[in-house]
Amino acid sequence: MAGKMEDIVSLCKRRGFIWQGSDVYGGMAGTWDFGPLGVALKRRIMSTWWNYWVEGRDDMYGVDAAIIMNPKTWEASGHTATFADPLVECNECHGRFRADKLVEGANESISTEEFKARNAKCPTCGKVNWSDIRKFNMMFQTHVGPVDDDSSIAYLRPETAQGIFTNYKNVVDTIYPDLPFGLAQQGKAFRNEISPRDFVLRDRECEQMEIEYFVNPADWKESFDALHDAYHKFLTEEMGLDADLIHDFEVAPEDRAHYSKHTIDIMFDYPNGQEELMGLAYRTDFDLMNIQKASNKSMEYIPKGGGERFVPHVIEPSIGVERLLLAVLSCAYREEEKDGKKRTILALPEHLAPYRFCVSPLLKNKPELVAKAREVYDLLRKKYGNVTWDDSGNIGKRYLKQDEIGTPKCVVVDFDSLEDDSVTIRDRDTTEQVRVKIAEL
Repeated sequence: MAGKMEDIVSLCKRRGFIWQGSDVYGGMAGTWDFGPLGVALKRRIMSTWWNYWVEGRDDMYGVDAAIIMNPKTWEASGHTATFADPLVECNECHGRFRADKLVEGANESISTEEFKARNAKCPTCGKVNWSDIRKFNMMFQTHVGPVDDDSSIAYLRPETAQGIFTNYKNVVDTIYPDLPFGLAQQGKAFRNEISPRDFVLRDRECEQMEIEYFVNPADWKESFDALHDAYHKFLTEEMGLDADLIHDFEVAPEDRAHYSKHTIDIMFDYPNGQEELMGLAYRTDFDLMNIQKASNKSMEYIPKGGGERFVPHVIEPSIGVERLLLAVLSCAYREEEKDGKKRTILALPEHLAPYRFCVSPLLKNKPELVAKAREVYDLLRKKYGNVTWDDSGNIGKRYLKQDEIGTPKCVVVDFDSLEDDSVTIRDRDTTEQVRVKIAEL
C-alpha cells in the first residue's frame, strides 16, 4: 500500500530525513532542514544527476556561479519586471494568498474581475471579501556593502540559470566546445513565495539542477526531443520513479514563462495530487540576446568548420532537488501487513539509499560477537562507505527500523559466524535471509 503525504512527512521527521526549518524556535514557513539521512539521500540524488548528465556525456560541462549577482542580471533577464505572482488579501482576516491557487483552472494572469467573479472562500476564515489583485515580486532583496541605499540593492538569485548564461561567453572563450553543448549547474535558489505549502513542493529556499543546452537555431527541435527522452529515462532508470506516475503537459502559449517559445512540464502524481516535477523549455536566444544588448559584448558563436556567426538558441531542462527527492520517497514508500504485523518499507534504489548495509551483532552483550561484527563493519565501510551500525533492541526491531529508512541489506553476525566466517544477509524488500562468507562480501 502506498503512503499518504502525511505518512511520508511523519517518516521524514521521525527518522531524520527532513525537519521544519528553525524548528527549535517554532519553525519558519517555506524553509526545511535536512537531517543525516535526508542529506545522504539528497547528495546521492545530486551526484547521480551530475554523473548522468555531466560526467557521463561528452557534450556537457559544469559551472558554479555566485548566488548574489550583479543586479543588471535580473534587469536583462526580465525578472525585475516580470518575476511576480498575483497577490490577494482577505479583508476579514488579512491572510495573503496567490489568487490563481484559490480558483480552479486559473493561471498567473488572472484579473481582479475574474477572481472576484468566482467567489472563492478564504482558506483561513472562510469569508468572501477580497482586495484587488496586485503583483508581488518574488525576488529576495538585500543590500551589498556598508551603505544601505538604492545603489547597493542586490537580490538572492531566483534561479540558477542566469549564472549559466552569464558564463556562456567565458566557457566559449576558454574551452571553445563544439556545438551543441550544455552547461550544468546545481545550487540554491530563493523565491519569496506568497503562501508556501505542500511540504517541500513549494518553499522559499530550494536546490536546483539546471542545464542550458546551446544549439544551432535550426536544430532546436531535435535537441529538445532528445533531452526530453533522456530525462524520462533518467527519472525511471536512475531515480526509480514509476513511469505510470509521470505525465507530459504541454504548456499553452498564454501560460508559458516570458522567455519560452515551447514548454513541456513533466508532472508527477504525488500523494497529494499531480504537481510539476520539472520543466523543459525552449528559451530561444532570449537570454543571450538580452545579455548582448545589456553588456555590449557579443554572444555569437563562431562555427569551427566555417560559416556565419550566430547567437545560439537554448533548451533548458530544469528540476528542483526537493521535488525530485519527494517523488523518490513517494515511489519508495509502502506499507505491508503480515501475520498481523505492520511493516513500513522505503524501497529506495540501492545506489540512492542513505545506507547500503547495516551491520549488527546478534547480541550486543556478547563481546566476541561485537568484535566480529566490528570486523565486518570495517570491511564493508572501507569498500562501500555508506554503512551503518545498529545494536539497539532485538534483531527484529532492527530489521523494521532499517526497512523504514531504506537500507537494502542487513548483515548479522551470530555464533555460527565465529565458527564458519559466514554472516546472515537479510533483504529489505523480500525479507529473505541467506548465509554468505565474509570473504565474499
